[in-house]
Amino acid sequence: MKFFKQKLVVLSPLLVLTVALIFSLTLVPSINPTLKNMPIAIVNEDEGVEIPKQGKLNMGNVLVEKVQSMSKEDSNEEPIINWVSVSDRDTLMEGLNNKEYYAALIIPNDFSQNQASLQTPKPSSPNIEILINEGMNATVARMAGQMLSGITENFSHNLSMQLLAGFEKQGENISPKQAALLVDPLTVTVTNVNAVGTHSANGNAPVLFIQPLWMSSIVGAAIVFFSIKKMKIVNRRASILSKLTQIFSGALLSFIVGFGLTGILDSWLGFHIPMFIDTALFVSLSYLTFFLLISAVTNWLGFKGIGVFALLFFFGIPLLSMPPEFMSAFYRDWIHSWLPMRFSVEGLRNLLYFGKFLSFDSPTLALFNISWISLLIIFVSAFKPKPENEQGTVK
Repeated sequence: MKFFKQKLVVLSPLLVLTVALIFSLTLVPSINPTLKNMPIAIVNEDEGVEIPKQGKLNMGNVLVEKVQSMSKEDSNEEPIINWVSVSDRDTLMEGLNNKEYYAALIIPNDFSQNQASLQTPKPSSPNIEILINEGMNATVARMAGQMLSGITENFSHNLSMQLLAGFEKQGENISPKQAALLVDPLTVTVTNVNAVGTHSANGNAPVLFIQPLWMSSIVGAAIVFFSIKKMKIVNRRASILSKLTQIFSGALLSFIVGFGLTGILDSWLGFHIPMFIDTALFVSLSYLTFFLLISAVTNWLGFKGIGVFALLFFFGIPLLSMPPEFMSAFYRDWIHSWLPMRFSVEGLRNLLYFGKFLSFDSPTLALFNISWISLLIIFVSAFKPKPENEQGTVK
């Protein structure tokens, strides 16, 4: 049959396998991800307590040493938790709001005093506070909270065993209140900060924003690019005018998509968007940045430049929802750090979960820098020689 003699048909198995291989590579970061160096803050405000015949005892320091030693299972491997000592609660909250820590462990100033009271007729339960920074990454923050809960439960169990052994050795009678506290002597208070709340796709709303935003920017840039190509560019002035038209079209589309997409997610799909105008303006900026970046590339490479950004979407989206602590060094340093979409994700996290208003913070400045560099590249492309066979006629 002539069908099987066609070159494209003969090559189809190879082409199909090549496409399958390329898109299979997008799954690599998700295969057996290993958590390493997850930053968790620890604040030790314990003032210690004077014990007769033993001197001053600071159980907060003991607990800090214990949890730090438990976080590293093998001295030859990177630790699962990167403990960061923070001086006080105010500094800690600033770090949590700046997305520096996934969680925090706070040891209060009366920790040793209450622990020592467990051996007296008037015992008080020592308390530890755990803060979970949900907005940073809800899944990983909860995982950090579970780790901290496990560590405190282990400490509470060991403390219970030590106290029971001490009472047994001394042969002392204990009061009913002491007996009740000895079962679980440590009180743990868990609090979510920068909570993602409900109607937020379990904290993945910023990534879900980017998917339609990125694809619509590719479509918009492609439509404008082909429309510009149909224009008859007869001189340099007309070429510059076409670039201005391209940029103006992108700016117009950015406001339409920015407010339209935010409105759809807010009103139709029920996403919780606390600051609609700020979010819509930031989404508009993100769209314009993506549009200009794609247009800058297509103005030099032609339509094949669109394929680059389509591949970037498939390779980049899985990384946007994955925290850097789960990535290999290669993906973290050479792929994730260069993704333009990640700045939009970080900016949306600030707006949706951290109660921040639209400002010239790091994500916004990064998008502005990408935009003006793309603008410069677009204008420079107006001065490149253009083959006559690429020019059409004005309709």
